[in-house]
Amino acid sequence: MGISSLKARYKDLHVFQLEHPTKVIEWTGDKNICVAGYTGSRSEILELLLPLKLYAGENQGLCAERDFKVQHGGFSEEPIESLIHISGTRCVVTSGSSSSTLQIWDIGGDDSDVIKRTGVINLKSTSVKGCKIAPGLTDEPAVLHGSCISEVQLTEIATGRVLYTVAKESSDSVSGLQFVNACVFLICASDGTLFMGDTRDPSTCHYPLEDSKSGLHWAFGLRSDSSQSEPSGCTVARLSSSGHMLLSDLRNLQSPFCQTQLNVQHDASKNDFLNVSWAPVLDRCLSVSGFDGTVHIYNTINWSTEGQSPQPVFSHRGHEMSDEAKYSGSPPVVTTHSWHQSRPKTILSVATDGSLHVWDWVDKITDR
Repeated sequence: MGISSLKARYKDLHVFQLEHPTKVIEWTGDKNICVAGYTGSRSEILELLLPLKLYAGENQGLCAERDFKVQHGGFSEEPIESLIHISGTRCVVTSGSSSSTLQIWDIGGDDSDVIKRTGVINLKSTSVKGCKIAPGLTDEPAVLHGSCISEVQLTEIATGRVLYTVAKESSDSVSGLQFVNACVFLICASDGTLFMGDTRDPSTCHYPLEDSKSGLHWAFGLRSDSSQSEPSGCTVARLSSSGHMLLSDLRNLQSPFCQTQLNVQHDASKNDFLNVSWAPVLDRCLSVSGFDGTVHIYNTINWSTEGQSPQPVFSHRGHEMSDEAKYSGSPPVVTTHSWHQSRPKTILSVATDGSLHVWDWVDKITDR
């Protein structure tokens, strides 16, 4: 791809090579992210500063800083499957594969460049797929976690005290979970079933899929208007390993208001990296990855009830063009991606070859 072609597609594009690939990108500040390796018995945890050139605006020519910079680093004695940042703190929580604990870390400050483990949270059991985690939205830092539905609980980080446990006997594995507001949370099982709970009530409501959509692996993403959202302002996207997409209003989770089939390459047996994410700033835009080396962005505003194969408004294929992709027999797959919380079209993405990209894409319609 030539320079002129890149300029037509991207406002900014910066690349970085991690020594080990990661499944996690977690924002720790407006210009900082945390990543952690998932291969090998000992994994590196890094806090990176994004390229300052990305923030230089019209003065980019005067800014020489084009690279990511390591600000803090440490090591975990296990591969990292999930990592979350506790807002307002310098604390992150991680879960590993086949571990019986969650790890609590201090990611350091101005006086130290070392990321240190400061504590653990003991889990009910060990899962080969690891424990899914989500930050609580209460005043006291807490984490919602579980590998299967019946084990999901909310734990206070400082004391390890269990604040809430789901009263649901189900061995279904957790694909993802997230708080809607300080009390209401949503869980997506790997079979696509949704569970909605409230920390003031141990019972949960569950919304299974139709039989015709069973047998697939599902991921989910929650769009909300603010961190203290009401159900009327939330939309749930569910993405299957076959590329089927369901959109649901949180007030009526049993009946999706839109379903469509994305035109993506898929292998139902390979679903470790399936990811769907709503843009935090752009209205009704979402992104998907995990099928190959591409991140696709869609505008859902015109999706119909039974829409067929909508076209992405943008596709980032940069990971497919890396040096490793050229010389390797197995092309890289995007392991995860994440939207910037305030820059509308800035996204970070990583792939199985360790390539890390930050890119600001051009919408050919709105950016003309």
